[in-house]
Amino acid sequence: MPLVECMDELWNSPLEVVERMATDHHWPFQRLVEDEISLVVSGKLTDYRISITWMNEAEVLHLACAFEMRVPEPRLSEVRRLIVTVNEQLWIGHFDIWPQNGMVLFRHALLLAGSGGLATRQCEAMFGTALDTCVHYYPAFQFVVWAGKSTREAVDAVMFETCGQA
Repeated sequence: MPLVECMDELWNSPLEVVERMATDHHWPFQRLVEDEISLVVSGKLTDYRISITWMNEAEVLHLACAFEMRVPEPRLSEVRRLIVTVNEQLWIGHFDIWPQNGMVLFRHALLLAGSGGLATRQCEAMFGTALDTCVHYYPAFQFVVWAGKSTREAVDAVMFETCGQA
């Protein structure tokens, strides 16, 4: 199948695609400056605060997804070990600690240079990857920060897969 048939509609302004997707999903958002949108997505365990920035010079769409968890100083080194361990397992994006406030966040950038715009499907995939990754690893960060668990214990707990629902 030719590539052209696989592509959906491209939008010249990537942030318009993000706004439309946020509206479709009923996610509250605000656009305080021309090149950035902030929105909130409610999850089962926490809310995810997402910031999308369009960097026109590089033609890059940057996503930062944070969850409400500030890392206290005594747990910082273990959280950093957890981040390294988790990032080794990720193919797309990475976790980081925001140095100004100690919040854990997931970051991902989508290079759009020469593409002519952002396809809705690309935007949905970017958000889906970020949210799925945060939902999956959020408990590991909780185990390390609030339960005092080691990186190994936290990773083992989130990698344990169950079948069905209780």
